[in-house]
Amino acid sequence: MDTSWDVVIVGGGAAGLMAAAAAAERGRRTLVLEKNKKLGVKILMSGGTRCNLTHHATPRQMADEFREAARFLYKSIGQFPPQAVIDTIEAEGVFTKVEENGKVFPISDRAIDIRDALVRRTERVGAVLLSGVAVQNITHDPALGFRCATSNGEYSGTSLILCTGGKSYPGCGTTGDGYAWAEAFGHTITPLHPALTPLLSSDNWVHDLSGITLPRVRVEAWGESSSRAEASRCGPLLFTHTGLSGPEPMNLSRFYTNPNSSEIKIMRVDFLPDISVEEWNSSVRNNQKNRSRSSIAARLEGELPQRLIDCLLSLAEVPRDRRLAELSGAELKRLTHVLKSCPVHISGTKGYDKAEVTAGGIALAEVNPSTMESRCFPGLFLAGEILNVDGPIGGFNFQAAFSTGTLAGKNA
Repeated sequence: MDTSWDVVIVGGGAAGLMAAAAAAERGRRTLVLEKNKKLGVKILMSGGTRCNLTHHATPRQMADEFREAARFLYKSIGQFPPQAVIDTIEAEGVFTKVEENGKVFPISDRAIDIRDALVRRTERVGAVLLSGVAVQNITHDPALGFRCATSNGEYSGTSLILCTGGKSYPGCGTTGDGYAWAEAFGHTITPLHPALTPLLSSDNWVHDLSGITLPRVRVEAWGESSSRAEASRCGPLLFTHTGLSGPEPMNLSRFYTNPNSSEIKIMRVDFLPDISVEEWNSSVRNNQKNRSRSSIAARLEGELPQRLIDCLLSLAEVPRDRRLAELSGAELKRLTHVLKSCPVHISGTKGYDKAEVTAGGIALAEVNPSTMESRCFPGLFLAGEILNVDGPIGGFNFQAAFSTGTLAGKNA
């Protein structure tokens, strides 16, 4: 096999496969080096092996979900938006569906179909994919370009695209190798921490509710002495035997792992997000005015699971059989608090082992958002999770990987 290439891509995941196809389509002799025996291992695991590949949203809506990284992603997602991802996959014979929550999946519900479609496309346009080949070191030679020393010899390329991912799910091979190589070429790595990972709680009542899933709550990340929430999300929550999981607690997990937010230790949960405190109190008082014989537990049935109702009444120190008409002002105040702003003490997270993405990474100011080329070292391109971009659950992170990978491949 040739050892000299126009473009060498390190990493055969979502960003790497898209970058390889885009580069090869331009006639660039393109090589992908992947240390795992399988390509796209994280794709295969994603979405419970269903692969939530993108989200039904406009390019601007997609980018805005990345908060401070939104402006950086406008151009890449604008050039390769969600519909382009869908069109690319469906052109390979894998048809997709949009679920009620906006998530896009293959109709087959098989992540392997997405991975195979990306590999098939990449090979068809002429890129060469080498799996089971671990890159050990990368240097640059003015005459040879970027030199990649691997377990299978040395390969060189005029351009290099790093698509090595972050540190999340290290069992997938994403062990943070790319950060050191990027630093060697002059890049700054912003503090790394796990994101989209389950939360741990020291509250026994949380553990007692293990297995209960709530389709819609509001969760807020708070510091113990904060006067306002650091972040807020609304959607599903799952109680586990160790704490909280589900999309929205996991979406806020970055605030509990961020080294710059060490004070954040509480999550407040609004179990009735579609009714205000004033509306809730008014409804109870109306029942009291009408001398309702119904119990407070009966009032909450149909809105919350029975085990949760019992738990919240216990936390509020309100007897389960207390009639609405007999509820004291102090009891109503305590109950309103646990229903609308229930504090959950967060003692930690499941960390990188269960994190879907890595927060932090290569500083975005050092990367040209129009090309994904390094501003520190010409000829070096960066795409995917290695960048300081992390979005919420729902196909957003795959979209960022597909978009930045494609843009890198079109310019490398």
